[in-house]
Amino acid sequence: MAPVLEAGTRAPNFRLRVTPDQTLALEDLAGRPVIIAFYPADWSPVCGDQMTLYNEILPEFHRFGAELLGISVDSAWCHRAFAHHRHLHFPLLADFEPKGDVARSYGAYRFSEGVCERALFVVDADGVIAWSYCSPIAVNPGADGILEALERISAEETEGAEGKDRDHAARARHAG
Repeated sequence: MAPVLEAGTRAPNFRLRVTPDQTLALEDLAGRPVIIAFYPADWSPVCGDQMTLYNEILPEFHRFGAELLGISVDSAWCHRAFAHHRHLHFPLLADFEPKGDVARSYGAYRFSEGVCERALFVVDADGVIAWSYCSPIAVNPGADGILEALERISAEETEGAEGKDRDHAARARHAG
């Protein structure tokens, strides 16, 4: 397994194809948490199960205001067919050319096989990796780690907002 980027690291920006004629950049989603799920290949059994699981719990991710992006080295055309067949309701991005360039920047490229690792990243609203995990390639990592990271981010945001409210109230009392 590759040493993936760790929590606390600024997430490298990227712009990849979502469809043959549309692209999406990580910076387009600034201000909200983003889940990046690198996976080896469309149409493989474990990848299909993993992406289907994430599609089923997409409302849970959205409850935290998070966007989900799937990324593999497959082409946009392959992703389109795979997403249609699996009824996926989140973007699959093609890290196709230069092959695996984005995966490499995250430490999530499997050079020996020319595919992405099965690696997960939760990026906070400020663009910093809050959690990362690289699963064995034949193992579906599930969603528990993702949900725990989103809960942690949400709690930190709530604590930060409450602290700002307390500071503002204290300044108002001292000013008056």
